[in-house]
Amino acid sequence: MERELVEDIVIVGAGIAGLTTSLGLHRLGIPSLVLESSDTLRVTGFALSIWQNAWKALDAVGVGDILRDQHLQLNGIVTTSLVTGKQTAAIPFRATPNSKDIEIRCVKRRSMLEVLVNELPRGTLRYLSKVVSIEESGFYKILHLADGTTIKTKVLIGCDGVNSLVAKWLGFKEASFTGRYAIRGCAEVNSSHRLEPRFMQYFGKGFRAGVIPCDEKAVYWFFTWTPTSQEKELEENPAKLKQYVLNKLENMPSDVRYYIENTELDSFLLAPLRYRHPWEVMLGNISRGNVCVGGDAFHPMTPDLGQGGCCALEDGVVLARCLAEAFSKEPRRHAKEKDEDEEEEQHRRIEESLKKYAKERRWRSIDVIATAYMVGSIQQAQSKLVSFLRDKILAPFLAIQLFKKSGYDCGNLNNS
Repeated sequence: MERELVEDIVIVGAGIAGLTTSLGLHRLGIPSLVLESSDTLRVTGFALSIWQNAWKALDAVGVGDILRDQHLQLNGIVTTSLVTGKQTAAIPFRATPNSKDIEIRCVKRRSMLEVLVNELPRGTLRYLSKVVSIEESGFYKILHLADGTTIKTKVLIGCDGVNSLVAKWLGFKEASFTGRYAIRGCAEVNSSHRLEPRFMQYFGKGFRAGVIPCDEKAVYWFFTWTPTSQEKELEENPAKLKQYVLNKLENMPSDVRYYIENTELDSFLLAPLRYRHPWEVMLGNISRGNVCVGGDAFHPMTPDLGQGGCCALEDGVVLARCLAEAFSKEPRRHAKEKDEDEEEEQHRRIEESLKKYAKERRWRSIDVIATAYMVGSIQQAQSKLVSFLRDKILAPFLAIQLFKKSGYDCGNLNNS
């Protein structure tokens, strides 16, 4: 049986960007409805690096301290070449006479999503709600769900990931494939893992790997490379895939490699690395009328700066702040004070607020996407010349890029 619902703001996708936007709006007294196609929270991946720009966003929506209590603060990044066996860069995160303290933690994805959901009012999140089409009805948008439900909304926000239906409706093409893949995993131990709380990064010929503790018992790791056609077939055999990674990392210190060896096969995740070309973000419709996108629907990027989830959190804060301007202001009263006039004015404010969001996020996203792609290309270089330059000269420069992009401040939920 078909049902029609009417909502002011509908957010498609209960990922990082969608939930942060909804929570930001809730903190400002504005309700929203979040649609999730699966029957529970969908967690793709195991953990993500949360840099200082993202902690500012998490603090803005009021959940930073909850996640801080659950995860270790990292004290530095150490980069090592597995070709030469030598350390190429070591940068502390702690304060020095010439620098401020830098807050970076490796946060479990499920923990972050659960914390965001737990702060939302009951009824905000609607599971088993797959949007199959979008229809225009004047200024409103009509969403048709797979179960026959239709939802009429004043604002449609697409946070529905790299294969976003909303981004497609706005005119964006599918995200481009880089040719690279990532294998990610997480090992849980019964007692303390005893690893230093730091980001351990390794380079080899044509690959990059990293090992990062999340808390006292969980260790997250990743491995990125450009596979041959034969290596792609390993996707069908997790045991062989695991052995392939271990063979590539045979020169990694045994106390670190141990956690990859002890990762269960069902905790291995292989995925292609995709991104949106910077010029598509420059020229594309981030917003149109009362529709916009955020997170991976907007700016899918390679993971080489660890900024994908961080930028999604920034999107949520900025979007909530901009939309609040449209919903919290009292409509101007015309002489006749007609309801149609008031509604028309709110439609205008909504469109302006989404344009403001798009303007604020466009260049930030272009900058991070382009830098991440450049850094990844150098880090995974297979040519001897580029590998030599990376290990001997560029390693500190590449590490510094991590800090430069994480120095951004998206601001608070309100402008005061």
